Amino acid sequence: MQFSIEQVPWMPSPSLVPMPLPLDVSYLRSMTLGDTRLEREVLELFKAQTRDLLAQLASQPRNCAELAHTLKGSARAVGAFEVGDAAYALESGLGERGDFAAAFKQLQGRVDEAFEAIDAHLAGGN
Repeated sequence: MQFSIEQVPWMPSPSLVPMPLPLDVSYLRSMTLGDTRLEREVLELFKAQTRDLLAQLASQPRNCAELAHTLKGSARAVGAFEVGDAAYALESGLGERGDFAAAFKQLQGRVDEAFEAIDAHLAGGN
């Protein structure tokens, strides 16, 4: 029995860890039972609430942790898990006397990404 060895050209392998998405549409659809009108309404409400919460958080009120906690839950409920994680980081960092400015900036960046994904999703009617 003779074996031959062939050289296979190198090609990048796919990531073993899935890249996070700003909006998990399949999760959102499962939560809205496939009702696209409800999906649109939920996303619009999420955007409005998020804008309000970010404006409140920017002034670092006494109830920052509660506001971040609310945003975390809302984001996770619609499938914006990266926003939820960033809100959690802000919330938990407040208790540990973490760097508010850095955590808030991270949160804003994740919200911007999620809003772009939401707007694209809504514009596509998917």
